[in-house]
Amino acid sequence: MTARIQLRGVSKSFPGVPALQAVDLKVEPGEVHALLGENGAGKSTLIKVMTGALRGDAGEIWLDGELIRIDSPGAARAAGVCAVYQEVNLVPTMSVTKNVLLGRLPRRFGMIDWRRARSLARAKLARLEVDIDVERPLGSFSVAIQQLVAIARALEDDARVLVLDEPTASLDANETQRLFALLRDLKARGMAIVFISHFIDQVYQIADQITVLRNGARVGVGSTAEIPPLRLVSLMLGHELQKMSQPPMGLEAPPTSEPILVARGIGRRRVMEPVDIDLRPGEVVGLAGLLGSGRTEVAKLLFGALRPDSGELRVAGHKVTAPSPGQSLHLGLTFCPEDRKSEGILAELSVRENIVLALQARRGWLHPLSRREQERLAREMIAALAIATPDAEKPVGQLSGGNQQKVILARSLVAKPHVLILDEPTRGIDVGAHAEIVTLIRSLCKQGLALLVASSELDELVTVSHRVVVLRDRRKVGEIQGADITRDRIIQTIAGA
Repeated sequence: MTARIQLRGVSKSFPGVPALQAVDLKVEPGEVHALLGENGAGKSTLIKVMTGALRGDAGEIWLDGELIRIDSPGAARAAGVCAVYQEVNLVPTMSVTKNVLLGRLPRRFGMIDWRRARSLARAKLARLEVDIDVERPLGSFSVAIQQLVAIARALEDDARVLVLDEPTASLDANETQRLFALLRDLKARGMAIVFISHFIDQVYQIADQITVLRNGARVGVGSTAEIPPLRLVSLMLGHELQKMSQPPMGLEAPPTSEPILVARGIGRRRVMEPVDIDLRPGEVVGLAGLLGSGRTEVAKLLFGALRPDSGELRVAGHKVTAPSPGQSLHLGLTFCPEDRKSEGILAELSVRENIVLALQARRGWLHPLSRREQERLAREMIAALAIATPDAEKPVGQLSGGNQQKVILARSLVAKPHVLILDEPTRGIDVGAHAEIVTLIRSLCKQGLALLVASSELDELVTVSHRVVVLRDRRKVGEIQGADITRDRIIQTIAGA
């Protein structure tokens, strides 16, 4: 069988960093091919070369047995190669219709035919069983809906290759299965699908073949039957994965000190029902719930990124009368958001500038950090969190997603907070970095930091939490403590049992 798409000897280097080293990739018609590796392994660089977002330094691209040149995203789409990147690259202020058909709006008599445009947008979304108001701004919908809109946009009628970079990172279980049903339908029609994910169990649900990259080189390729999970993790990490021997935090004695953060009836009409939360020094409180349950909303209300219209908030005994991010930083609260692209990093600024941003804001612009102090802090954080970058002056937007996540975490830590709020701290990062961040959370807790961790990863919450606050339909429905914190108990509480 002639490969639907084949990359031969693709290489790409950035200043000081060889990103790809003569990588081969072959995907057959009607195949889901998983492309796996740790953050920085070269996955995103490879698919950007494949889809014209980057130009490779060497190598060839063959499509259905024909050597082709893809030097722009437009050329890729014209050849039938479509992509949905990990960070949703759409325009949140524009309507769903405009986003789905951006650059391809139908015209009639020289004018945009809006009636047909809306019909086409609804039809594309219907393939994903998404029924929403296509005239509403895209940004008014959840990240999960935005991701599904991006996939709908990518599904051209004449597409031959579909590239999905972390497509399920923002989807709940039902939405993921809906997407998988669509992928199986596309497989049956002969489409070749490149699937990048950090969810290993999902890879074995949907993929036929696996290619593993490490440090920019291909280190393994085979069918899912030929590469069992333990072998896969070993290929990704370069060594056998060692399970953490530490017991769940809930089995340890909980902190008994006075709460440093006390929230009573904090809420916002039409956003989050009033909720009570306490945080003590040295304590990790988890926020559990399905997508849309209110995890992010609670985190933002406590930090002041959303202004509450009810309740009372006290930090270190001080009543917070008008919560805002600036006041929170002054009081020693920091926040690592879920959506690192639009709310976390400043992509054009360097790693150094991103790391010192919160500390400089806390000090005030009348007391600037010296360049020497900035460089010292950046070096320390890069070493402490193992951020993969050639130097502190590299633009943070050029790092992999997992390393961007580490930079955001470094920014929070360098400000020396009393309370750290983490919203999906391990979203979209690899197995090794996931373990590092979980270990770091436990270490920060032992140093006396109070942490609030919102996560869709139940096993993660079981590992790190002293208490778990359970949310459903944007209200608090339960709280689990100590040895009762188990995956089954959290699921039962979410379900209302």
